[in-house]
Amino acid sequence: LLNINVGGKSFQIACKILAQYPVTRLGKLALYTDPEKKLQLCDDYLVQKNEYFFDRDPSVFHYIFHFYRSGVLWVMDEMCPSNFVEEIEYWGIHLKYSQRCCRILIEEKQDELSEYLKIEKELEAELEPLDSGKQFDGKFLGGFRKMIWNLVENPYSSIPAKIIAVMSSFFVLISIVGMTLSTVEEMKNKTGKMWMEQMEMICAIFFTSEYLMRLISSSSFKNFLRAVFNAIDLVAILPFYIQLLFENLDEADTLYHEELHKVENVSKLGKVLKLIKLMRIFRILKLARHSTGLRAFSFTMRQCYQQVCCLLLFIAMGVFTFSALIHSVEHDVPGTDFTSIPCAWWWAAVSLSTVGYGDTVPDTVLGRMVAFVCISFGIILNGMPISILYNKFSDYYAKLKAHELSQ
Repeated sequence: LLNINVGGKSFQIACKILAQYPVTRLGKLALYTDPEKKLQLCDDYLVQKNEYFFDRDPSVFHYIFHFYRSGVLWVMDEMCPSNFVEEIEYWGIHLKYSQRCCRILIEEKQDELSEYLKIEKELEAELEPLDSGKQFDGKFLGGFRKMIWNLVENPYSSIPAKIIAVMSSFFVLISIVGMTLSTVEEMKNKTGKMWMEQMEMICAIFFTSEYLMRLISSSSFKNFLRAVFNAIDLVAILPFYIQLLFENLDEADTLYHEELHKVENVSKLGKVLKLIKLMRIFRILKLARHSTGLRAFSFTMRQCYQQVCCLLLFIAMGVFTFSALIHSVEHDVPGTDFTSIPCAWWWAAVSLSTVGYGDTVPDTVLGRMVAFVCISFGIILNGMPISILYNKFSDYYAKLKAHELSQ
């Protein structure tokens, strides 16, 4: 018998059994005759008891001990997969000796653990700007830049920083409301335009000041330009200045061109200005900088893009399938709207989404049966990913909130 002490617990195994597995650590210990080689395989040796000591986890060794006795490596559900794999690698036992059900269990738990660690790492990267205050140490005006950085980037650092965060959200909402009201017919008069222009100018001045403060306080200009939120800030500012530039060009062109050219130029510039003004809608994305919920939603969409893409694929398949079915049973009906499969795409899309506008409806019994199956499929399809997305969103939101409150 070979006397073994693992973490304070003694075991006895027949050398004949261990010799059946010569590539394992205990198999080598049973086969080696050189005392020096044996001592290299263990952590200590007690001469009085003729006992080899191993400073390893005794709870895991129970499964190793059972493996030598039965030839099968069992795995319990409550065990940590990383710890278990590390232990069996130390003892020189391969996972192939375990049953297929146990291997599947270990592999699944390893995948879950690696996915969890990956998400934790990405969450830390998402919150990295909140922890970058140490980057200002030893730099030019480091203390002053750090103070400015805390004001505009970390609303939990002080009361003034919280006020600036609230003001930023307030100006975003004011800007969006102003852009919305500018399309109302009653606000297109001279007085309304003047108020809208002044409101837009005030918002643009605030956003520009906020962007410059972030730029000045940035510890790395390259990282500043790569940041997504800073790109959003720049997109929120540029439309105002581009609009001013095009308006000035428009006024200059009207002085040097003929009437026909002026009309064409004004038309082209008008379309460009409409597109530039529309870009102001991206200002609402600035709310995500100080909104934990929006950041958690964005992170959830990035993590669940495979499920979302799969859902969109199923919706596309459903649209093509049910539009073809409804066209095949309805195309002979006089005055039908299902004159072709592409014309039936809209009906299939709104039916799958269970919205059902009612602008296009089937007239025959078979068509209504197809519509019922389409709506039922849409209910099942839309209900599948909701629980997954909600659970992940609530988990990410709780982690983001806990980290922010710990600052």
